Amino acid sequence: MRVLLAAGATETARIEGLSAAGANPEAMAHTPGADAEVVAYGDVVRAPSVPVSPSGTPTPALVTRAAREVLGFDVTVIDAGLSEPTGAPSVSVGARAGADVRDPDPVPTAPGAFHAARDVGRSLPDDHLVLAETIPGGTTTALGVLRALGEDVAVSSSLPSNPIERKREVVADALEASGLAPGDCEGDPREAVRRVGDPVLATLAGVATGALAAGKRVTLAGGTQLLAVAALVRHDGATGTMDAATTSYVADEDEVAFRETARAFDCEPTITDPGFDRAHAGFGGYVEGEAKEGVGMGGALALAAETGDLAAVRERARELYDRLGPAVDR
Repeated sequence: MRVLLAAGATETARIEGLSAAGANPEAMAHTPGADAEVVAYGDVVRAPSVPVSPSGTPTPALVTRAAREVLGFDVTVIDAGLSEPTGAPSVSVGARAGADVRDPDPVPTAPGAFHAARDVGRSLPDDHLVLAETIPGGTTTALGVLRALGEDVAVSSSLPSNPIERKREVVADALEASGLAPGDCEGDPREAVRRVGDPVLATLAGVATGALAAGKRVTLAGGTQLLAVAALVRHDGATGTMDAATTSYVADEDEVAFRETARAFDCEPTITDPGFDRAHAGFGGYVEGEAKEGVGMGGALALAAETGDLAAVRERARELYDRLGPAVDR
């Protein structure tokens, strides 16, 4: 089994009020690279700090790293359009950072990234690939892709109060700028992600399609962004076994029908309660509705639950938070 973490950027994240994946817009640009470093090394290397939300809730990369230390799984980072470099070893698929989704052609590298990533998914020797993402603003671009494909489902948010109406407004503007109506890209996933998506979605859809063609098991480790990946894969005609692993924080959101949507895309949902509480060092914000998911946290916790190591992962995450305190941008 191997975790593939696609790290990339979209200027959509700079639209006010859409994302909590960074303390401020400047810090947000470093979030994907920093997340990759935390998962790879257990600390930031080139990035200036460990990412936190504006209120100080730490990145879910700490939890994924904790699970890696306890369970020992392999990780490959894919440069899926980073705007700031990462110190983590990474594989390139030729993606560039995405522009604002309201631009007419925000992800021109999407088709090429999809094809290159498909080769990666097909060629890796592992029989089980767990796909994860880190991209601020990614739930809004996921909504754009879902609308372009004609899928009328909601998306989650890293904020305690999901600004879903604001996201719908942005997506409506994006579709208009690209000359698309909802459903115009049904059966044409690469056009959908090029016109109203982001480079991470293109990359993960490519990896999943290649892996399924090679008969591998695919786990989509994340929230509604990964359900958008499932939609892209199915609209590309790919069949095969996929499951979708997320946290209870996403699955319990009122606006998000995670289980039903996963099954609609022929994915079996797995929901894991991280078990944080309000007194849990550093992670009380998750209970209040911040972050919720990302950087493969839901998939990593599901693996820990399978092996009976969930409590050990929680404790290791707390230790990581305490150790990385000076590097956290509070």
